[in-house]
Amino acid sequence: MTNFLKVLLLFILSLSQSHAADVLASITARLVKTPITQGYFQQEKRLKILRKPLISTGTFTYHQSQGVIWKTLVPMPSLLLLNDTRLLTGQGEQAVPAAFGKVFKAMLGGDLKQLSEGFDIAAEDQKTAWRLRLTPKDELLKKIIGTMLLIGDTELRLLELQETSGNLTRIQFVNITHPDHLSTGQQADFERLSP
Repeated sequence: MTNFLKVLLLFILSLSQSHAADVLASITARLVKTPITQGYFQQEKRLKILRKPLISTGTFTYHQSQGVIWKTLVPMPSLLLLNDTRLLTGQGEQAVPAAFGKVFKAMLGGDLKQLSEGFDIAAEDQKTAWRLRLTPKDELLKKIIGTMLLIGDTELRLLELQETSGNLTRIQFVNITHPDHLSTGQQADFERLSP
């Protein structure tokens, strides 16, 4: 390859990276930023071995410094509590890869800078909505996640997770609010995550 072609290729790559950074900055500027985000979710999980998807609904609470509360209400009540280092379920504490805890919080908190550290991101920003296609960089996540698609406006509205196994999870977020403080029950749930 001639020096001219090398220089041209590097220039094109830097323009592409600069454009991607500009698009991410534009999307970040549109996102609502508050310490607490909560709402409802509907999750549809398509497993290769089942003809019909598994549907569940529930509530979520994201707190910037304390983590995530994920409560499934239907079809079977369950509780998942997550922060950067711990994951608690009804079956007790589970090991959490550091990358997973950070990614989950970054998605619900709209922290695109944190997401870009763990994923290669292809971004589209349109007038009414944005789309991010994420491909994991972390070797452990690569074994589980093929790609993730995030779609939103001022909030994250849809998350689609394509697993390497061929399974697909689609989560819609609705009735999103940003309260000034946690409820007593939410605070008690987060205290269970404290070491």
